[in-house]
Amino acid sequence: MILNLTPHPIRLYAGEREDGIDDLEPHLRKVIEPEETPARLATIELGGGAWPELVEFGHAQNLPPKRDGHRYIVSLVVALALTDRRDDLLVPYREVRNASGTVIGCRSLAQPV
Repeated sequence: MILNLTPHPIRLYAGEREDGIDDLEPHLRKVIEPEETPARLATIELGGGAWPELVEFGHAQNLPPKRDGHRYIVSLVVALALTDRRDDLLVPYREVRNASGTVIGCRSLAQPV
């Protein structure tokens, strides 16, 4: 089971053609709707007004514990912060953009290592 812990739907589009070139008109394969509460990285401000501000990142919030048979789609920053502790996190990979350059989805999911 794959759960989407990002704040937006994940739209997965068909992959590359056999010749390795992206299709000009991507075909939507699947939409994975987001769960109610997205996973985020908490911040702890350490600086007390210094410039630049000193901020500690890396404490995941709203991320369920590992469960057999479950994978979680999270933002890249969440996944990268936890690569040494979690192998069940996925991120959108290989962006698909519309004609005006806006990201509308991805072609696959990846596990950062």
